[in-house]
Amino acid sequence: TGESSSVASNASISFGSNSNTSGTAPKINVNRASEDDLQSIPGVGPSLAAKIIKDRENNGPFASVDDLTRVSGIGEKKLDSMRDSITIG
Repeated sequence: TGESSSVASNASISFGSNSNTSGTAPKINVNRASEDDLQSIPGVGPSLAAKIIKDRENNGPFASVDDLTRVSGIGEKKLDSMRDSITIG
């Protein structure tokens, strides 16, 4: 029993570090991201990435994630699919 509990504890430590480094991708800051970085967001291709950059250049930084809906091509459903991958801070 002593062995199995130490194996379980080693496994959980290893899973914890794996999920922190590779399981959870860092969020993309839409106010600072390059076009390439924006394209790593699910549902964002070259055209939408360019629109996001053009919008923030013309209108200033996004004050909230919900402000992304002002970009042509981003509606509520698209924003919901992006929400876990983006930040404005």
